[in-house]
Amino acid sequence: MSGKTHSILSIFRLLWQAAAVFVMVFSGTAHSEDHAFVGFQEIALPNGSEPPLHAGIWYPTLARPQETRLETFSQLVATDGAIAGRELPLVVISHGGAGSFASHYDTALALAHAGFIVAAVDHAGDTFDDQRQVLKLWRRPMQLNRLITFVLDDWRDHAHVDSRRIGAFGFSNGGFTVLVAAGGKPDLNLIDPYCRDHPTHDLCSTLMKAGVSSVAALPVPPDPWVRDQRIKAIAVAAPAFGFTFSTGGLNDVTVPVQLWRAADDHRQPNPWYDEAVRIALPHPPEMHIVADAGHYDFLPPCSAVLAKHAPDICADPNGFDRAAFHHRMNAQLVNFFRAKLQ
Repeated sequence: MSGKTHSILSIFRLLWQAAAVFVMVFSGTAHSEDHAFVGFQEIALPNGSEPPLHAGIWYPTLARPQETRLETFSQLVATDGAIAGRELPLVVISHGGAGSFASHYDTALALAHAGFIVAAVDHAGDTFDDQRQVLKLWRRPMQLNRLITFVLDDWRDHAHVDSRRIGAFGFSNGGFTVLVAAGGKPDLNLIDPYCRDHPTHDLCSTLMKAGVSSVAALPVPPDPWVRDQRIKAIAVAAPAFGFTFSTGGLNDVTVPVQLWRAADDHRQPNPWYDEAVRIALPHPPEMHIVADAGHYDFLPPCSAVLAKHAPDICADPNGFDRAAFHHRMNAQLVNFFRAKLQ
């Protein structure tokens, strides 16, 4: 390449970067069509008297990305790249049972490309490598609350966050989590009678295998359900324990809700989960029913390594196109949060 050609390319590159900075700085947010790259950081945040929580943050950047390993996945990000934009909306993500903060990395990337800051936390005690606190469901909303507080107050780039525009996305146990964070009050006493009536359902058979004969014996603390008034909109996919909200437990969830159901969900069968949530909400949600999808299709397409070790999570025996679905779902999530976090 000649020196003259190199100089011309450098000028074009500088002009492109200047244009991107102008768009993001003066609009407050970036859109995917603005060609923003995605920066990524792994962080640790305080968790009371327990060890720090592990989390990830995705955000718009002008720094050049590269392929980077994230657990069994690969993502195109600029690790620790400088953030671009100001007064950016925040979306926090709550993973499903036995998952991790990386469980919805593709959704995080899509939102960050669209100008959102996205933060996801490992729910200590309900991750792929530690299930010891899985039934202490009140721990999860508290951890999500601490994630939001950290991003707003202590994260190195907290000055770029618009604290008035915060949303949350959750899948399965994470869907339960964001419903509670938005004001839901579940009744865990409904689990025992549910399992007496439906002993073969996934939740109940799992409890039996774990030697849990009654959830009523759980040491539930006083006022266990933490509501976070900072959350202004939520998206919920295949929410676990949906039937526990059936006695008015969602009356205080008045923020906009986008609700997703997998039509072929055998793990959390209709009508005891997402349908129970839809009925209990005080205002109709933006409802999406995904034909032919199973419970785990809300997780991103699996890597070859993950598919080998977790075929029940990765297999789509009915030929469902998970990759195409995630392209559509992530676009709908971006549109929802853009509209509701104005």
